[in-house]
Amino acid sequence: MQTDSEATVQARAIALLPLIVFLTLFLGSGIYHSLIGTEFAFYQVKAPVAALPAIILAALVYRGKLNQGIEAFLKGASHPNLILMFMVFMLAGAFASVSSAIGSVDATVQLGLSIIPPEFILPMLFIISAFIATAMGTSMGTIAACAPIAFGFTQVTDINVIYAIGAVVGGAMFGDNLSMISDTTIAATTSQRVQLRDKFKVNVWIAVPASISTIVIYILSTGSSSPVEYKDFNWLLVLPYIAVFVLAFSRLHVLAVLTIGVLLSGLFGLFATPKFNLLKLNTSIYDGFVGMFEVALLSMFLGGLSAIMQREGGLRWLIERIYSLTRLFKVGQQRAGEIGISFLVVFSNIFVANNTVAIILSGDMAREVAKEYGVDPKRSAALMDIFSCVVQGLIPYGAQLLLACSIAKISPVELIGGLYYCWILAIFAIAAIALRFPNLKATA
Repeated sequence: MQTDSEATVQARAIALLPLIVFLTLFLGSGIYHSLIGTEFAFYQVKAPVAALPAIILAALVYRGKLNQGIEAFLKGASHPNLILMFMVFMLAGAFASVSSAIGSVDATVQLGLSIIPPEFILPMLFIISAFIATAMGTSMGTIAACAPIAFGFTQVTDINVIYAIGAVVGGAMFGDNLSMISDTTIAATTSQRVQLRDKFKVNVWIAVPASISTIVIYILSTGSSSPVEYKDFNWLLVLPYIAVFVLAFSRLHVLAVLTIGVLLSGLFGLFATPKFNLLKLNTSIYDGFVGMFEVALLSMFLGGLSAIMQREGGLRWLIERIYSLTRLFKVGQQRAGEIGISFLVVFSNIFVANNTVAIILSGDMAREVAKEYGVDPKRSAALMDIFSCVVQGLIPYGAQLLLACSIAKISPVELIGGLYYCWILAIFAIAAIALRFPNLKATA
């Protein structure tokens, strides 16, 4: 039911309090300022500052010495996954900034307008993001590459920025969920001890209909878009984005893809953009770093908080309560088990803000639930991956929304309503539990 390391952790509800404090301050302030009509309501209190009281509280509830609590926080904030996320933030900011400075974003948008009718821009943003994320196995790299283009489209068309960025994030989460090389897929199949292909066979019957429904909604919602005339553009300035897209499909590491994108943007800018020189290249890269500083800092703060909550038994308490709650469901044995498994990963993800970590934390308990309630491990792996991606794509303090919203200069809370795919995927997953669909034969 639990690993040795988890068995040594005493479950404590109070360990969840720091994150609750952060969410209360951050979301509460934004909601309050929205109600009184303040412009940029969710930017009135900076998220990293709202995290400081939560960090102080986490240090106070830590059962060891203060220095040990600080060490636990620093260990969580410097986890390799967070350092990777930090580097993605920085390089994504640099790539977006340099591309914008040399006119690459504008050129790519004009290319898109020349070949894609306005009513198909949202569906194409979703489809392209989905393909790239499936090939790369990462939603972060996909958002870093596609969000600037999506934002550029909103500047020259009547498409709402919320829906354009929502299409990119939705497509990115589709790929993150279905990709065979995604961390979430590997974590889910490993924890449930099933083959990648078996989990995929279940997952695809839920995710693909959800994606098709999303595409149809995008087409219908933009069917009356007015025609947009495209302007002449320099093909040379489109090449950095084409290179990034091609490299993404080659499964090259996301950091390498973004670094090459920055270098190519700078190189083509020096040759093709008047008045763009090495000094402006330096300034553009630094401006990109500065633009991502807030979200990078918040991610590290939340990483430290998450580490303390795990170490102090907050997640263990939450998982045990959900496990107990599963026994109360009166909807049939298998359905009760699948609901319990879904709740395990959903609430774990809400508190750790990382879908891969949420799957790892709840994986052993989910496997026990699957055994007790007769849930096929293929279904439990698919449901864990699906609901972790749904939650990760919707929480306003998750890395995906923070990155996308930093590029588009919008509030993560405002974006939630435009994330059609994540909401539709959740509906299809719930329907799959209720209808016990797909009902695949066991593999040998």
